[in-house]
Amino acid sequence: MRIAIKLSEDNVSKAIGGPFGAVIVKNGKLIAKSANKVTTEIDPTAHAEISAIRKAAKKLKTFDLSDCVIYTSCEPCPMCLGAIYWSRISKIYYANTKHDACLVGFNDKFIYDELKLSIENRSVPLIQILREEASNAFEQWRLSDLKIDY
Repeated sequence: MRIAIKLSEDNVSKAIGGPFGAVIVKNGKLIAKSANKVTTEIDPTAHAEISAIRKAAKKLKTFDLSDCVIYTSCEPCPMCLGAIYWSRISKIYYANTKHDACLVGFNDKFIYDELKLSIENRSVPLIQILREEASNAFEQWRLSDLKIDY
């Protein structure tokens, strides 16, 4: 956890990005670490947790990080939490809370609130089109002998 916290502090002191750091560990060994890279990579998805997950997956050559745990300097946002679940990380350790983050300008409450709403009531319109055409790819996937389940 102290490595994740140091990454978050260094990011601020060097004016590199937001005050967030994350470390992924497997069997007590550090596998990957990253600070928030949203502004340096000009990528709104380059949160510390997601950047660390990307590095860990490449290093371990697998998308299944179920043998790993993540230490993050702050409670993960909804996007990062989703990435942690998709990567199957087995445990999350965090320091600051989402409420602490809100106090310094990182407010994810609107996303949590949006997720509770029906699709029709969300602030960003979700408009379904061409479902019939798109369903062909799903059918191909279902029948494929070449697919890798994840």
